[in-house]
Amino acid sequence: MQRERRTPSHSPLLHVESSPSKYSINVQLPKDIKHEMVTISVLKGDKLKVIADAWHMEKDCHYERVIDFPSQDTDMTGVHAKFDSNGLLAIDVRRRPRYHA
Repeated sequence: MQRERRTPSHSPLLHVESSPSKYSINVQLPKDIKHEMVTISVLKGDKLKVIADAWHMEKDCHYERVIDFPSQDTDMTGVHAKFDSNGLLAIDVRRRPRYHA
């Protein structure tokens, strides 16, 4: 199947907020995407990759986003995600503590 048919012309809405302790990322995926169709991966260089694939659909069924964080700012062992029935993927990434002299 051609990639152009599977990849939608638009990216899912992405909203990022930061606090001193974490980054909160919300990704709004289509309702046809279920939690078992979503993969979240930690990449080298303080990056997070979100892939959603709905192989049963013929069009607009592959979504992919890479989120870059500032170097040395995140603790990628502290990534937590939850997915609700409306297609909202909420990801929290823990920030490294900053010590000021």
